[in-house]
Amino acid sequence: MNDLRILSANPATPVGDGHPTPAPTTPRRKSRRSWLWLFMLPAAVPYLFVVVIPSVQGTGYAFTDWDGLNPDWSFVGLDNFTRLFDDPQALGALKNTLLLVVAITIAENVIGLLLALALNTRIKSRNALRLIFFMPVVIISVVVAFLWQFIYTPDGPINEVLRSIGLGGLASNWLGDPAIALWAIAGIVVWQFSGYAMIIYLAGLQGVPEDQLEAAALDGAGPFSKFWHIIRPLLAPAITVNLMLSLVRGFMIFDQIWVTTQGGPAQSTDSLSTLLYRNAFQYGEFGYSAALSVVLTLFVAIVAVLQYRFLLRGGKR
Repeated sequence: MNDLRILSANPATPVGDGHPTPAPTTPRRKSRRSWLWLFMLPAAVPYLFVVVIPSVQGTGYAFTDWDGLNPDWSFVGLDNFTRLFDDPQALGALKNTLLLVVAITIAENVIGLLLALALNTRIKSRNALRLIFFMPVVIISVVVAFLWQFIYTPDGPINEVLRSIGLGGLASNWLGDPAIALWAIAGIVVWQFSGYAMIIYLAGLQGVPEDQLEAAALDGAGPFSKFWHIIRPLLAPAITVNLMLSLVRGFMIFDQIWVTTQGGPAQSTDSLSTLLYRNAFQYGEFGYSAALSVVLTLFVAIVAVLQYRFLLRGGKR
């Protein structure tokens, strides 16, 4: 009888197979947990009204012919999406967006990784160089776009330098030539955000054990072998984060294009973002623009989910 009283007083006492029986959740403990949700309200309420509700409303407008001003609108079903995939301008904007995403992602990560590897050494000026390469990140994208618009002018610094060193044949109308305007804009984004990738890679390099690198050097491993077999696996989380940020940035690019070319010349630099803005605020086709935004959101969401799942696996295939 005494043993039964002890067991009933202590629910976690091992019984039967020796495993402890978990203590039941009391109503008082449940009430305490329910109060914890109240701490989310200061952030959840603004997020609900600023992000969730407008997003749901915008998705609903994608199935209408609303012009943004007239209170009357009609439900058109999937007509806007059908028009999107039949519109050569929209398909061209989608193609340009994908090209920008690929170019920006590869260039940013390659340059950022090379800068991180170079500045992770013991050179005396490494801190100053890190600051210099990171400075473009903190400049507003619109300001960067205006700066590079001047640099890319026919009589701008790039062409003047080329002419001064005898390479005048390479001077071009960087933003006026449909063949190279898209890549010129990609160069602006890469120049601004390579320092951001560099910082993330530098943070990852801080976790690489020096003793492993020294042991590999004693075994005769060269710089490439040490990078590929030791540094690269340990940088996998940083690589995954940088890839995700670069991909999302490439899909969402707007400021640099709108300031420099507004999608021209001849729509050669149009992206989904600039096409969306033009149709909504210049042509008054809010329903069609909402459909474009839904497609763009799906692209970004799919990429983000794939990258996040890759990150959860530690960046390993």
